[in-house]
Amino acid sequence: MVAGERQSLESWLDYQRATLLYKCQGLTGDQLAQRAVQPSSLSLLGLVRHMAEVERWWFRRGFAGQHELGELYCSDEHPDGDFDFAEGSGAEADFATFVAECALAREAAAGRSLDDTFPHPRRDISIDLRWVYVHMIEEYARHNGHADILREQIDGVTGD
Repeated sequence: MVAGERQSLESWLDYQRATLLYKCQGLTGDQLAQRAVQPSSLSLLGLVRHMAEVERWWFRRGFAGQHELGELYCSDEHPDGDFDFAEGSGAEADFATFVAECALAREAAAGRSLDDTFPHPRRDISIDLRWVYVHMIEEYARHNGHADILREQIDGVTGD
């Protein structure tokens, strides 16, 4: 409960990452791919795929400047491919990709100052690593709220 800025940001982001995995624990691939309501393609598996995409985008493609990395599930033709193409049969591979992208995001930020910046690819502004951490915590918190509802809808489980 008492930490420096960097440790606090990293800890809260790791907590949010773990919360998403916790919400998915114990479900089958088909349950993970179950859609919220029509016409939405929102599912727990879609959230895992989306967050893997977002981890890659902000930490590696943006902050670390690894522009050569493609998107994992999305494309110009299918901008919501992370949600639209989430299939239960691919759940194990999708979770492995999520875990790997989180580890690679940690590596991209390791040893770097929170004040280090990079140019936003579509806007004429600079963004610092601190902003990326805060944005990621916000993004996870929002989607973990969705995950709460999805999990409760599937089997009634609630909690952290």
